[in-house]
Amino acid sequence: MINIEQALEQLLNTCQPITGSEQLALKQCLGRTLAKTIIAPINSPPFANSAMDGYAIISSDIPDHGQCSLTLSQTIAAGDCGQPLSSGYAARILTGAPIPPGADCVVIQEDCRVTDNQLTLSGPVKKAANIRPAGDDITEGSTALAAGLRLQAQHIAVAASLGLRELPVQRRLRVAILTTGDELQPPGQPLGTGQIYNSNQATLTALLQHCHCEIIDYGILADDPALIENTLLDAAASADLIISSGGVSVGDRDYLKAAVETLGQLELWRIAIKPGKPMAFGYIQSTPFFGLPGNPVSLFITFVLLTRPYLLRRQGSIERAISPVHAIARFDHHGPKYRQEYLRARLQQETNGKNSVIIYPNQGSAVLSSASWADCLAIIPMDSHITEGMAIDVLPLSALLS
Repeated sequence: MINIEQALEQLLNTCQPITGSEQLALKQCLGRTLAKTIIAPINSPPFANSAMDGYAIISSDIPDHGQCSLTLSQTIAAGDCGQPLSSGYAARILTGAPIPPGADCVVIQEDCRVTDNQLTLSGPVKKAANIRPAGDDITEGSTALAAGLRLQAQHIAVAASLGLRELPVQRRLRVAILTTGDELQPPGQPLGTGQIYNSNQATLTALLQHCHCEIIDYGILADDPALIENTLLDAAASADLIISSGGVSVGDRDYLKAAVETLGQLELWRIAIKPGKPMAFGYIQSTPFFGLPGNPVSLFITFVLLTRPYLLRRQGSIERAISPVHAIARFDHHGPKYRQEYLRARLQQETNGKNSVIIYPNQGSAVLSSASWADCLAIIPMDSHITEGMAIDVLPLSALLS
């Protein structure tokens, strides 16, 4: 077995981003990967404007000490175009309104008194105070958004502020999924003797939707070596990546591993993690293949920790590794000797404001309720003994599923 850090490094070092992009309207870009760097076509803001409600003045009109009175000549609201300001005059100005020619300062309204169209204020005032210059946010010709960003609301907002209606994004990664096992039955159908419902198909679909992939679903495959080989060949010709669940362990009917070795090559098998040890990675001809475990929680864990980073890299994402959160353990646990364990856990806040973490009582790899209950994964290093009160690392599921 190799540890998870080695496995992830090997996966990402062999990962080549797909080619091909498409132009999408901003409202369709959320979560997609930006295909090209965006250079700002204009300044943002495009003109100098007021940061506050107040009065635009010429700073040299105001003595450093003592009061001064100026005549109000105009009112400028956002969207208006003010007239040039002469010495001895002031303009009532609202937030976001353009600074009139000649003015070089905005005094906030709380620092002024207005009587009979006369503005009275005391010095000193600071030149350029409360003025947002043109390009204060983004300057024309600068990099506004870098290629490889997974576009979130704030990135889309920047594009809109520059007047862009569309963005170039990487095309969707085509992912073929298949689940194996004679015991599996689709949800909604009656269960026969010895059958269980196929939760892995729904899990994989939802996880891939989080990653904005195009899904090619091959459904449930019976434990038939010829059927599995033919399906893998078809999937390799149709998809950028294949993901299976089940069939990669050492059982008498775990045929997938053998099929991968027959049709291509196996690069990784058996990772030193719990749950999820029997995870495989290789190629069907030249198409990458992930063989995830059949146990539902093992599939979930191996996807978020190993498959998801690979998928994002294939889509050209420059997303950084997720940093763990520190928390105080409110449990005792002895980790396995040769594997790093990921316990389904939940963060909570202590009365002193510090994070602590509790774990689900049943950590079995088939206990899906543990994953549903959890909001994080508690990292238990191999051969470690965690006692209550120790500081440990946890990975928030919100980050692993974004």
